[in-house]
Amino acid sequence: MTHLWVRAEQRPNEERVGLTPDGAAALLEAGLSVTVERSSVRAIPLAGYVAAGCDIAPENSWPEAPHDAIIFGLKELPEDGTPLPHRHIMFGHAYKGQPDGQILLRRFRDGGGTLYDLEYLTDEAGRRVAAFGYWAGYAGAAVALKCWAAQQRGELCGPVSVVPGQGQLRADLQAELDQLSAPLPAALIIGALGRVGTGAGDLCTAMGLTVTRWDMAETAHGGPFPEILAHEIFLNCILALPGTPVFVPPEAKTAARDLRVIGDIACDPGSAYNPIPVYDRTTSWAEPALRVHEQPPLDVTAIDNLPSLLPLESSEDYAAQLLPSLLTLGDLDKGVWGRAKTTFDDHIGRIET
Repeated sequence: MTHLWVRAEQRPNEERVGLTPDGAAALLEAGLSVTVERSSVRAIPLAGYVAAGCDIAPENSWPEAPHDAIIFGLKELPEDGTPLPHRHIMFGHAYKGQPDGQILLRRFRDGGGTLYDLEYLTDEAGRRVAAFGYWAGYAGAAVALKCWAAQQRGELCGPVSVVPGQGQLRADLQAELDQLSAPLPAALIIGALGRVGTGAGDLCTAMGLTVTRWDMAETAHGGPFPEILAHEIFLNCILALPGTPVFVPPEAKTAARDLRVIGDIACDPGSAYNPIPVYDRTTSWAEPALRVHEQPPLDVTAIDNLPSLLPLESSEDYAAQLLPSLLTLGDLDKGVWGRAKTTFDDHIGRIET
């Protein structure tokens, strides 16, 4: 029997989960065994999983799970260097040359385990079967707008925290904007036709911003892109790959520009393909803005777990997208899981000893 073990998230400010109680009930009905760890932070209460019939395990007990269990979480594991003998479903952030990713792959190699990276679960056409993109874009645009508002007050954006729902998020933003005398900024979104860009555009439109929406057609010439500098807010919503052009080069910091805030929602500064090389590290919930130039100010916000600002909505959306693939876990050699394993094997073969 295929055994799925849903671990508690151990990263700070992470309340999402990739399986709802209804999804767990569907897996159980399909003949899978489901264990759910207790969690002190999960947005969905444990009672629903108990009612669905799941087995319940202590929080963070996954290292002692049966060897044949498939460990399912979303974000990073504790960076303790221990070998990883299990099969893990998670976002590994390990396939674009990230230093931490190489360490993670070595842990899998040393333990004999396997990473089924959620970012690389794709259908036959190469499209991801599930993504948090919409809510990443929605929340990322909101944080970028908060950074702009803080600039108007002569400040650097302060901490952000979990919001109960999108309505409350918009209400809080509106209250902040209402205190300003400056006209609303104009925003340019690259990747506007994708899920991330759609979410970013919806938030900007809801808040009354003027929005310029770009996608592949507008960036195909490879740059430069002076239009970006003519907007107060730039939102990067694309997955950077080899050949992705540079949208904001380092020299843009000192150029004549209206640009004041970059929301790097794709958030991959450690990648060799980073299209915004004006910054080199992610930002955090405690310090969401990184000032990369003083006068005129230019702030970058690059939080890598943005959907966690709206954990319930983003969890329910993502879990619904992923459930059809989880129902095929009984045959890991085929379909989305087989393709993800091939990708893992390829990258394991490349890591240095």
